Formats: sequence, C-alpha cells, structure tokens
Amino acid sequence: MDEQTPAVTKRKRRTVDEKWQIYTECQVPGAKIGEILRAHGIYATELQTIRRTCEAGAREALLASRPGRKKVVTVTKEAHDKLRQEMADKEHAMAELMVMFTALKKKVNLE
Repeated sequence: MDEQTPAVTKRKRRTVDEKWQIYTECQVPGAKIGEILRAHGIYATELQTIRRTCEAGAREALLASRPGRKKVVTVTKEAHDKLRQEMADKEHAMAELMVMFTALKKKVNLE
C-alpha cells in the first residue's frame, strides 16, 4: 500500500446469533469482559448497544406476554367511519323506540 492510499477498515456486520452469543458470554458471572471483547474484535460501546437491544427486546416480549393484556388492534379509517355511522343509526332507532314506548305506556295507563 502506498502512502497516498489510506487504510480502509470495513465494519463487520454481526448476525443476531453472534450478538446473542456475545451478550450471553458477558452475562456469565465472573466473565472477563475485556477478553470476550478482544476475542470477538469489538469495543465496549458496541457491547453496550447489544446489551440495550437485548434488554429492550426482553422488555417488549414480557409486556406482550402479560396475562389479561389485550393486544392493540388497529382499524382502518373507512372501517372506523362505518362503525360510527352504524352507531349513529342505532342511536336514532333507539330514540324512536323510546318515543313509541312512552306513547304506548301512556295509552295503556289511560285505559
């Protein structure tokens, strides 16, 4: 390599399994973190990123598995508008039935 060309080091992309292996190795009680980092050729900042990602994923999984917790359901705007219209129609029908019921009740009580 001549003096004109700078050395270019490519950043290695690690698979999920590699990251998980690094995370689990570092979680072992008494593990020598420095040796693990050197063995995998990573810096402490990358380990911190892996740890944060693993812990965030674990939190999400635990939140999703809580008993009794309902999953969030998303509805399209069209479906929402349709349901709103159905509700308005039913409220209108209920109001008409109440008027008829009240009139019928008055008629029965008068006779």
